[in-house]
Amino acid sequence: MLIPMAVVIMVIAVGAFIWTVKSGQYDDMEGPAHRILMDDDDPMIPRSARPREDKDDLKDQG
Repeated sequence: MLIPMAVVIMVIAVGAFIWTVKSGQYDDMEGPAHRILMDDDDPMIPRSARPREDKDDLKDQG
């Protein structure tokens, strides 16, 4: 009785694993871990690559 139940549970577990792999749940394992460490206040574009700002804006910053 236990062996058939164990086989059924194993088939269900393997089927669930295959379904998660096909649905793309394991595609990006490192992205969310790195994203939580990023500071949202820091600009993503370097200052040298930004479009030119007005002279008045530069006076206010420095």
